[in-house]
Amino acid sequence: MKKVLNDPFAYVDEMLAGLCAAHPEYYRQTGDQGRVIARALPIRSGKVGIVSGGGSGHLPVFTGYVGPGLLDACAIGDVFASPSVDQMADAMRAANGGAGVLRLYGNYGGDIMNFDMAGDIVEMEDITCSTVVLADDVASAKSDEAEKRRGVAGMVYAFKIAGAAAEAGLDLAGVTDAAQRAANACRSVGFALSSCTVPQAGRPTFQIDEGDMEMGMGIHGEPGVWRGPLRKADVIAEEMMDILLADRAFSGRVSVMVNSLGATPPEELYILYRIVKARLEAAGAQIVMPLIGRYATSMEMSGASITLCQLDDHLERWLCAPCDCAFWKV
Repeated sequence: MKKVLNDPFAYVDEMLAGLCAAHPEYYRQTGDQGRVIARALPIRSGKVGIVSGGGSGHLPVFTGYVGPGLLDACAIGDVFASPSVDQMADAMRAANGGAGVLRLYGNYGGDIMNFDMAGDIVEMEDITCSTVVLADDVASAKSDEAEKRRGVAGMVYAFKIAGAAAEAGLDLAGVTDAAQRAANACRSVGFALSSCTVPQAGRPTFQIDEGDMEMGMGIHGEPGVWRGPLRKADVIAEEMMDILLADRAFSGRVSVMVNSLGATPPEELYILYRIVKARLEAAGAQIVMPLIGRYATSMEMSGASITLCQLDDHLERWLCAPCDCAFWKV
């Protein structure tokens, strides 16, 4: 393992300290263990709070998307590990402006269990909560079992759209509905060329032979749909679009994210985007706000994902509304 670190077991805490030291205008650490990142300024009274949470190793998800027009607070666990119940409860307290708190996170067992328990705790403190769970990874389950799908880069769209709805003054039911509509509108699929290494484990999460790739692999190394020889970029992009368009018909106004899983450079993402754009336009879609870059990573994993978000007038307005954090500004 070659990583820039001191103690593997201090990796997350030192990262969070550096994040807040570099961007104090956006982030502050709070909670008993410092594992909650909240906005630099307290939440506005009467605004619905939005919290997320999950394991480290996916920057800018989760903590990076705390800021105006996005999340109010986020609980963060060890690399690829869920935050604790207490950390999630601390995040909800930090996000509470008296109008309720939306819990918005990915479809992973540990996150669901801990957020549910944390919600029970804060509701005894008169903090009203709602929940939206992202499940946009089409490779992880068939459409008739969509509730089993993993949450991946589609979370970014949900953070942005729900955050804009909350800033616009919608109540908890309205913000929750906006987040759910965003979640329903997203489909994602990814591929991996190489693994990453969790610092505390000290070895690659999985192995892929030098000349191979895996289509549909999850952001923690969960199995994909096939593994075989590395294909040319256009062939990869065409297959990914085949998978996405077979799961849902996209038309009208659509936003696209071509996302690096960590090590894949922007040059290669733009090579993929050529095909994504051509396929959508051939289907009669118009692309709104294409996002090309590192939006939801998996440490230093080499690979990429594509997310499509079907917009309507409300979702497009909220997507294009202002937001500001260290990693994304609209």
